[in-house]
Amino acid sequence: MSNASPSHPAPPREQADAGALLVGCAAGFSGDRTDAAGPVVDTLIARLRDGPAGSRAFLIFETLAERTLALAQLRRRADSEAGYEPLLDAMLRPVLARCLAHGIRIVSNFGAANPRAAARHILRMAHELGAPAPRVAVVEGDDLSSPAQRALLREQIGSALDALDVVSANAYIGAEPIALALDDGAQIVVCGRVADPSLTVGPAMSHFGWRADDWPRLGRATMAGHLLECGAQVTGGYFADPGYKDVPGMAALGFPIAEIDADGGCVIGKADGTGGAVTEASVKEQLLYEVHDPAAYLTPDVVADLSQARVQALGPDRVRLSGVTGHPRPAQFKVNVCHEGGWLAEGEISYAGPRAEARARLAAQVLRERLPGLSLRVDLIGAVSILADDAGATLAATPEQGLRDVRLRVAATHARRAEAELLAREVTALYTCGPAGGGGVRTALTQRLNTVSCLLARRAVPVRVQHMGAEDAPLAGETISAGLEGHGP
Repeated sequence: MSNASPSHPAPPREQADAGALLVGCAAGFSGDRTDAAGPVVDTLIARLRDGPAGSRAFLIFETLAERTLALAQLRRRADSEAGYEPLLDAMLRPVLARCLAHGIRIVSNFGAANPRAAARHILRMAHELGAPAPRVAVVEGDDLSSPAQRALLREQIGSALDALDVVSANAYIGAEPIALALDDGAQIVVCGRVADPSLTVGPAMSHFGWRADDWPRLGRATMAGHLLECGAQVTGGYFADPGYKDVPGMAALGFPIAEIDADGGCVIGKADGTGGAVTEASVKEQLLYEVHDPAAYLTPDVVADLSQARVQALGPDRVRLSGVTGHPRPAQFKVNVCHEGGWLAEGEISYAGPRAEARARLAAQVLRERLPGLSLRVDLIGAVSILADDAGATLAATPEQGLRDVRLRVAATHARRAEAELLAREVTALYTCGPAGGGGVRTALTQRLNTVSCLLARRAVPVRVQHMGAEDAPLAGETISAGLEGHGP
């Protein structure tokens, strides 16, 4: 397998004859719609058939959020073959054979805490579908939760780390190992915690032959990936607001597809024959989503600069993004450390009819007096909830409105499970211990996960690319360092 030296820049990899690059997104988070990939794959197949020679298509699935990896790590503790995206089969099986037959490569972070197990499952899936065994590459090294790496984290976080029961620690690695895996012929690349836009930047680097220090192009491709990463958010889903921002066909939203050119510019559209809408407004909203400084959007690949970005509608559901550039990437990786944070207890009960709100407020007061050891958050769903606060100042300052249909929600956290469980018991007791007319009690007890972040030097994160063998064979192929020190700071 080719490997860029970790101490010298790679030679130029420009591919002047590269055709169009199409990247479709079929998931924006773990738990997204599992039927999203079908229309995206159908559209990619049609555009490959009708497009210029040398065109290539990729399907990406973005399935990780900040705490998703910690939950996956807990599943892996219970089962060594678990810990990857639980909806992997439902998302991928319906389209896997078609992707392989039509040369559509797949890149995803659905490996979560166990990329190797995810790769083995994909190989089994292909066998069950009667498809040829795909060449699957696993990107590893983001997981920093081993005891040997804890000392590195302590140097950054300090002695506070000693008191934490760490569940997961993962670096946000970038696109370079994805590109290396694709250059070496991988049809499917399974990652753990890579930065969301890197799922798109990696295919672009491989297809167009960009160097890892081509900052303007990487900046533009990063923002293309940023537009894709949240799935249907850019095609009207999270954008919709009836009467103000109307979106047609919400029940059958199409997921986005980016057409990326050799300079990194992109046109955003969506799967053919689907609902939703790609407009200048929806693209602008997604472009600015989670961006703190438009002139310095930090990623592992590049510091993207969208301060001069321009958004232009080219026609129905086709919007061009231009004016983006990039600057040298950060010298360090961001690392998220998730740790156990005690227990969250929740209880709900409904009150309806005359004086319902007054009865709900009385029930809350009873709970406060019965549970002096817990700091309760009280919400009156339908009156004061989303805009309320844990201390209860908003609720106390909101006059009773005489509502006749109110659901009381009470929540509390505690380090000890037994203490948190008291809330569930007391809410259940409201059935007969008053006030009158309460019903529909539901309670839940959830283990909490908290997060602390730090930065680590790139050389401290051992990124590797591993190609998988047959379904029942051990890992085969070469393990390599992806470098990540050879270009830029």
